[in-house]
Amino acid sequence: MYPLNRSALAPSARPKAPSGWGAAPTVARIAAMALALGALSACDREKREFEAPQAAATAPKLRQSSIQAGQPQPDAPAAAPDMPSTPYRYEDNAYAVSQGKRLYRWYNCSSCHAPGGGGDWGPALSDDKWIYGSDPENIFATIAQGRPNGMPSFGGHIPEDQIWQLVAYVRSLSGQLRKDVEPGRGDALQASPPEAARPTEPVHPAPPVTGTER
Repeated sequence: MYPLNRSALAPSARPKAPSGWGAAPTVARIAAMALALGALSACDREKREFEAPQAAATAPKLRQSSIQAGQPQPDAPAAAPDMPSTPYRYEDNAYAVSQGKRLYRWYNCSSCHAPGGGGDWGPALSDDKWIYGSDPENIFATIAQGRPNGMPSFGGHIPEDQIWQLVAYVRSLSGQLRKDVEPGRGDALQASPPEAARPTEPVHPAPPVTGTER
């Protein structure tokens, strides 16, 4: 018996692959890629850096407030590096956000802005109103330089890395971060829901600064 010459068969007579045969490898490939991306996201979320990069700047060149967090320090000279001199990299890092929540309490931010950021003597941090802007760089400048009418300047008193952690936590108060990154529970008695359970507040353009803001 002569061997079967498959190439000589008509297309309709050739053996057909089972239904879905060609799709299976594609589906498996997509699933593997999705798992890999999920693993990378989880790694970023849980990454812990115990040796923060050293900042070149030690104090702001200009402070917007006469109040400082601690003993007054001089402003940096004009030739000094600008603040921030390190990048913001904590938007997707749950550990850094939780550290920011701890620092928020340690540095007594809650005495003016309330434990859940609802506002008291200082403006609320959990709504859609951003006096000086909602971008991380805007919030960094507010913490480092201070603001008129009561916001102390922390620049030169705490490391830039801690300021960035505070920035990430402040953004979580109005739901600006991913829900799996925002803190899921409070460490104190409070009436407000945990950060991860809050809706994402829309970001509106900041109104013109008149100098009378709190």
